[in-house]
Amino acid sequence: MHFFVRSILAALALASPLAQAAGSTACQPGQPIRDSGYVKIGGIAQWISIDGADCAKPALLLVHGGPGNPISIYENDPYASWTRDYVVVHWDQRASGLTWGRNAPAEDTPLTLAQMRDDGIALSRHLLARLGKRKLVLLGSSWGSILGGHMAAHGPELYCAWMPVAQVVNGADTMRASREIILARARAAGDQATVERITALGAPPWTNPRNFGILRRAVRKYEALVSDPATAAWMAWKAARNTPKARADYEAAEDYSYIQFIGMKGDGIASTVDMAAQAARFGMPVYMVHGDQDLLAPKEIAQRYFARIAAPRKQLVVVERAGHDPNIPLIDAQARLLASALGGRCE
Repeated sequence: MHFFVRSILAALALASPLAQAAGSTACQPGQPIRDSGYVKIGGIAQWISIDGADCAKPALLLVHGGPGNPISIYENDPYASWTRDYVVVHWDQRASGLTWGRNAPAEDTPLTLAQMRDDGIALSRHLLARLGKRKLVLLGSSWGSILGGHMAAHGPELYCAWMPVAQVVNGADTMRASREIILARARAAGDQATVERITALGAPPWTNPRNFGILRRAVRKYEALVSDPATAAWMAWKAARNTPKARADYEAAEDYSYIQFIGMKGDGIASTVDMAAQAARFGMPVYMVHGDQDLLAPKEIAQRYFARIAAPRKQLVVVERAGHDPNIPLIDAQARLLASALGGRCE
């Protein structure tokens, strides 16, 4: 594997991720790029990978969901084919994936949205210098729609477009709406077991961290009835990442990030999120894509948030037969919208 930082020691020696100047970029128009390695971001080594058939194409930074669920682990992830039209960057965020494996935090170390936002902005600046680009395309799904939205709002000069997918707008209101939808569908289906399970949770906000997991399982059950399934090939792990240590690290990071997001008493990151108040003004076009059958982050809440967004241009596409998690209709809608909006350029 070719590393754009020749070793982790060299990466850690950098004073900042900006140390590599744009003039030293190895990314030349017409040439493919396939690099991966650690860069020092926010004081720690964070894993990124860059893959594109042509360095002249727009660079796209993917902000994964979770927190703690990097898609860089998959051999043929939903965006693998996008490397024909973009230079695609995967980032294992703080406390996830290979970044966790190098820098596992103590259990009582807090994870904050502001810290991760600053990580993302610093990484974006590093990528612009590394790739010799003026701006990036930014795309984030689910948790990534929160983190990416904060990055876009705080670093408008860095991005030519922001694409939130499966937008999560806030904490308790979103969970409350999701719970009501699931109760209604379970009652209509005569699913008394689910009705009893979800009723027993009470209305959010919750102080039991298990409650959100119970709701999430019910959401997946009912979304599966009204949406197309994900492509099975998307879920196959890369051989290099499919080791006992890597899987153990993934699970440990996911558990830690879940608790940090929900909180032991409902006081985690989710309780602080209010996108309409925190990130509704953008200095770049906003192209939102949302599943019509998203029962975790109901489309009505995303639509109300979208109406409040101020941006040079904005467009919302609601996708039929799509839920919260990626499937072919949701990914295809993103690809079509970006191709139409950018016309192959990012300026």
